[in-house]
Amino acid sequence: IATIDEASDWFSKKEDIGQGDVVIDFSLPHTASDNTFHALSSGLPIVIGTTGWKPDYQLIEKLCLGNKVGFILGANFSIGMNILFSVQKQLARLTAKVGGYRPSVTETHHIHKKDAPSGTAIHLANDLLSAYPSMDKWVNEHTDDPTCLPIISYREGEVPGTHITTFTSVDDIITLKHEALGRSGLANGAVLAAEWIIGKTGIHSFEEVLGL
Repeated sequence: IATIDEASDWFSKKEDIGQGDVVIDFSLPHTASDNTFHALSSGLPIVIGTTGWKPDYQLIEKLCLGNKVGFILGANFSIGMNILFSVQKQLARLTAKVGGYRPSVTETHHIHKKDAPSGTAIHLANDLLSAYPSMDKWVNEHTDDPTCLPIISYREGEVPGTHITTFTSVDDIITLKHEALGRSGLANGAVLAAEWIIGKTGIHSFEEVLGL
């Protein structure tokens, strides 16, 4: 096991890193891209839980194929959260078909979280936008614009992570909620993904790992 705390560690700990089977990255948005490049270039698959950055999928695919390794980027590695992703897709499809419902997303995290909205909230919002053609974008604020999907972000204390999707009509409200009780769920999911990705090539998703 080798820990990467600084960019230079990829070189100073090269021998230790080379003995590993997979890299798990929960770092910062400005380091995730370099960590991905170094891992794949070293012939190691990587599981990324860092959000708030934009992967260069063309380069990642090239590195994966060239080095015969795999890559998994997850908006959230909690198994329960990924089940909610799947349930929300079905509920969004049904409410959009019936009509009269307006979806919104609320997320609450600890005060140390760097990005807002969370990667999980963005994932939820993008899935909703796919089901609601009348909405063309999400905004990180309250809005009455029917073409915009609101994501409301709160940063409070040491909250591990709570995400709520609400479908509101004039007659009722349907609510989906996932509340993390700690960070162990993310770690357990990342380890599951790390075990799964070994021996596989290319870009994959955590949904594939879970068979969702």
